[in-house]
Amino acid sequence: MDLNYTDEEKAFREEVRAFLDEKLPQEVRDKVRRGISLGKEGHDEWHRILNEKGWLAPNWPKAFGGAEWNAVQRHIFEEELAAAHAPRIVPFGLSMLGPVLQKFGSKEQQDYYLPRILSGKDWWCQGYSEPGAGSDLASLKTRAVREGDHYIVNGQKAWTTLGQYANWIFCLVRTDPDAKQQEGISFLLIDMNTPGIEVRPIILLDGEHEVNEVFFDDVKVPVENLVGEENKGWTYAKYLLTHERTNIAGVGFSQAGLDAVKRIARAESANGKPLIENPHFAARLAQVEIDLMAMATTNLRIVSGAAAGQAPGVESSMLKVKGTIIRQEINDLARRAVGPYAMPFASEAVEGDNDPIGPEYAGPLAAQYFNNRKLSIFGGSNEIQRGIIAKVKMGG
Repeated sequence: MDLNYTDEEKAFREEVRAFLDEKLPQEVRDKVRRGISLGKEGHDEWHRILNEKGWLAPNWPKAFGGAEWNAVQRHIFEEELAAAHAPRIVPFGLSMLGPVLQKFGSKEQQDYYLPRILSGKDWWCQGYSEPGAGSDLASLKTRAVREGDHYIVNGQKAWTTLGQYANWIFCLVRTDPDAKQQEGISFLLIDMNTPGIEVRPIILLDGEHEVNEVFFDDVKVPVENLVGEENKGWTYAKYLLTHERTNIAGVGFSQAGLDAVKRIARAESANGKPLIENPHFAARLAQVEIDLMAMATTNLRIVSGAAAGQAPGVESSMLKVKGTIIRQEINDLARRAVGPYAMPFASEAVEGDNDPIGPEYAGPLAAQYFNNRKLSIFGGSNEIQRGIIAKVKMGG
């Protein structure tokens, strides 16, 4: 692989930067930089701006309304988004459900749901994890029993990110309780406004309402909302998870975070010496930069294969493990670099019109550190991913 950008790729980077300079609202940029929640309205606004440009779905084929960019273009785009403090593109409809429908959905499902994902008419959330089924997802208990032209769904999902905003949820449900665990699961699309659905908030360590519990009590779901074949949902779930795990690697976010740590470390500290001159800190910083460079190259190789029609395999597990370790290390370095100013202050200290305590960039660091502890758990814990890698690559 040639790691030097071509003239066309350099021009594309400049095009992305110019677009972000012009179209990314300053208020949105400032909120992201300060770690302030955008709410549904902020995410919807950015979604609309990207869709109008035709850049909302970089990985979708043009036939489905996507940009159909190659791997290098997507890599450049993600880097520039993170560097500009643009909001994270909410992935559930675009990066998770969209590819599943494009590969396994019916023509009717593709024609109906995909345009609504792009337009923002539907906000999707993910119904995978349960109180007793997280990394061991195949042990899920939520049941769907077919009665005529409907399924009746009962059960509970947990850790449903941004489910408080969603009007649709894609769910893994057990349709054959007598089959082996993976063989009795189906993939259903469920309208969140259906009677019998209740969403309860879970408040995280950083004080944010980001995730939820979702309860299903005799929820009626039309049979036509089944994706693919009944009891074949595990196949579709694995396909979705490979895309999710590759996305979790977050090369762009890590690069932006590393750049921020370098700026902090080069600033003069209280004793008059920049932190970058501390040998221990400088060594940790150098190591994480080396790891990030290696991961970025690996990420490009894997997404290049995906663009050529290859489904991401065990490599997505490798990216997930290494990517989350790198992001957590960068979060820790940033928190250590600002010292006591990274203490988790009350939300009033970093939101609204209140002046920040200490440097403005220090305010969100504790929240980011605590929130990103989840990275090594969701999408399949890193311990589970290491087991997958060992089994596939070493015959364990």
